[in-house]
Amino acid sequence: MLSVRDLHAGYRNKSVLRGVSLDVPRGRIVALLGANGAGKSTLLKAIVGLLPRTAGRIELDGVPLPNATPDRALKAGVALVPEQRELFKNMTVIDNLRLGAFLHRGSVVDADCERLLHVFPILRERSLQTARTLSGGEQQMLAIARALMARPAVLLLDEPSLGLAPKIVEEIFSIIGQIGSGGTAVLVVEQNAALALDVAQYGLVLELGEITLEGGAETLQNSPIVQASYL
Repeated sequence: MLSVRDLHAGYRNKSVLRGVSLDVPRGRIVALLGANGAGKSTLLKAIVGLLPRTAGRIELDGVPLPNATPDRALKAGVALVPEQRELFKNMTVIDNLRLGAFLHRGSVVDADCERLLHVFPILRERSLQTARTLSGGEQQMLAIARALMARPAVLLLDEPSLGLAPKIVEEIFSIIGQIGSGGTAVLVVEQNAALALDVAQYGLVLELGEITLEGGAETLQNSPIVQASYL
């Protein structure tokens, strides 16, 4: 579904990504592992056009995604849940969800809201609260649900476990597994390698802007390099 080939990107005159290539098949979860500063978030931002590419190509279901900007990427079917969640803090949960569906109109929006409130029942309980009153875990659930309101073919998740209690992290990763099994292609950037590889089918290791190791999730779990560095 998502194909990235020989991608180069960075900030101003600083090169961060150096020829990154990866595939995320439909209905599969791919985990991208790496230390701070490896370029993981840079990769997600470059895919959706928050950062310009200096070289390389991106395809969505075989169709090139040239000169991506966030709105074009979303219209093409790629949604990003950013590391800081970026919710509209003074708006209610339900209004945050509806803003995620700005590409759609009519009864489909109501149906998608109902479907996602079923997936995230705590959001139903909090539906009329403002986003700023939610706990960290509830905010992360809202950020994921808001992205899903766009009905993306590809979901990009940037550090979904960041700052959350272990029990909440397990719940969120269980939901991520459901999203993948529902047919959405998921690329998850995560420092909690054990959880990420438990839910993923495939994994890659990014170091200093280059993919240095990749393979099936079980293969990476058993890799001495991954165990020593990330597990």
